[in-house]
Amino acid sequence: MYDNIALAPVARTHTSSSANSVADLLVAYIAQLGIDAVFGVPGGSIEPMYNALARHQEASGTMQHILARHEAGAAFMADGYARETGKIGVCISTAGPGATNMITAVSTAFKNSIPMLVITAQPALPQFGRHALQESGDTGVNIVGMMSYCTHYNALVSHPAQLEVMLMAALHAARSHSGPVHLSIPSDILRAQTGAPAPTQDIAQLLDLSPVVDLRGIGMVAALLGPQGRAVVLIGAGCGQALDDVMRFIERTQSPFVATPDGVGLINPHHPLFHGVFGFGGHAAAHAALRDPHFIVAAGVSMGEWNTGGWHSNLMNDRLIHIDANDDHLARTPMAKAHVRGDIGAAFASLAALMPEHAPDPGITGQHWGPADLLDDPIAFNSEATPIKPQRLMNELGRLLPINAAFFADAGNSVAWATHYLHPQASPLHDVRHHRREGWLRLTPHFAPMGWAISAAIGSAVGNPDAPAICITGDGSMMMSAQELSVAVAEQLCVIYIVLNDRSLGMVKHGQRLAGAASIAHQLPPTDFAAIARALGGRAHTITSPADLQALDFKAICNYPGPTLLDVHIDPEEVPPMVSRLRVLAGSA
Repeated sequence: MYDNIALAPVARTHTSSSANSVADLLVAYIAQLGIDAVFGVPGGSIEPMYNALARHQEASGTMQHILARHEAGAAFMADGYARETGKIGVCISTAGPGATNMITAVSTAFKNSIPMLVITAQPALPQFGRHALQESGDTGVNIVGMMSYCTHYNALVSHPAQLEVMLMAALHAARSHSGPVHLSIPSDILRAQTGAPAPTQDIAQLLDLSPVVDLRGIGMVAALLGPQGRAVVLIGAGCGQALDDVMRFIERTQSPFVATPDGVGLINPHHPLFHGVFGFGGHAAAHAALRDPHFIVAAGVSMGEWNTGGWHSNLMNDRLIHIDANDDHLARTPMAKAHVRGDIGAAFASLAALMPEHAPDPGITGQHWGPADLLDDPIAFNSEATPIKPQRLMNELGRLLPINAAFFADAGNSVAWATHYLHPQASPLHDVRHHRREGWLRLTPHFAPMGWAISAAIGSAVGNPDAPAICITGDGSMMMSAQELSVAVAEQLCVIYIVLNDRSLGMVKHGQRLAGAASIAHQLPPTDFAAIARALGGRAHTITSPADLQALDFKAICNYPGPTLLDVHIDPEEVPPMVSRLRVLAGSA
């Protein structure tokens, strides 16, 4: 009965006359920025973009496309790639549900200041308003409207001539605001021929932003600090590119310093002047340090709940000097004694030049201060118990994994345990970042979705295949996003998954207990995550004790071209350090 239907050719070539399309121009501009990987899931409306990617790959051999298993995973991978490389992460999706699937991940990048270019497709413009399949323009499920709340630039490209202007504006916003931007492009616009077959603008020059220095603010701070210049310095995630200058000021003035949960990965926790993490999962020593009568200089701190210990009074007072390039961050500290707006590195370099140099205090350098001295529970940190204590697990991970590993901690107990108990092995270097944007520990303190780390670690491994990416996640998160592990299988990426298997949504369970709430909706069934990993093509081990971990050949694991999952059965009764979160929840009840 189908004999009279004309079938499409069995194979089509993407090297057709559309080689100078809008999609080709878009790919050429992405390549101009040195971006060598994009992350996405294909579909009908975005097909012209994939054809352009294929043509670019044939012509230059560059520009990997990483096929995610879900569009949220693609955007989380772009997030991880941006954090590792310092470049703009790029993710692409088809129209409709492909685009809406990305919104949680784009919102995460927005709240955590990750530069990202999000490209979504639309049905062809003449189909708008006709109930086209996956229609997501202003006459359908309006994806441009949805993205307006979680991007710094957001536009529908409705004519080929708009592409360059809108792309320039979007990329400049992504870099200057450090966050995601969105272009939604109908399929007929992507296919359209352009009068500019090659880039006409030098985007790299456009995005090379000169540092802005607030000289008046720096003079005010220097006067407040006085001739000694000593302060307590709080290092936040925004110090990624400025840490050398921040540490130069700290060491010149011999100022003690603490870090936020999202900033601790930038610093060497073995530094003699380091006093721990302030905020969620943090250390008592950090809170004590902030009670020092000197001024508190907070740099690159976004001043949210997790990186202020629930807006703790030790920090939110008139001894605070806040230095940041982000106006929104500065607006959250109206009580501060002084604000310095502008480039953080330039600000600290100028401050250091105004301060006399102080010799290290022998009493401090001789005390062999180290991360283990900060811990709430040093006994559990060294426990031989079975099932393994999560504190001991963090101890072993820091000791057994190489100094260049990038750790990703997922939302929930994973962040609490990692922030408090994980530290890389001792190093004489002050800089353990290896020139990364975010250092050795990465997390999502503001918009914190479960499963982010599972995909972000893959993006990091794509950006730097020479360093293992370590994902610390929970069994609940793994049940949400385990399918993305097969991306690491397909791309032969060294990603090590550490699953904290306690058969529950751990933070919910412990939070209910500590708050005296009903114990409900946190139980999970016993699950063999090692079997799931093997089914997806990865390697896996089940861990119940410290001896099981020590028996593994981590050198081989870190050189294996593919993912390895450790299904770690942790002691489910150990309570994570989450007091600040409970205090905030109790206060809002």
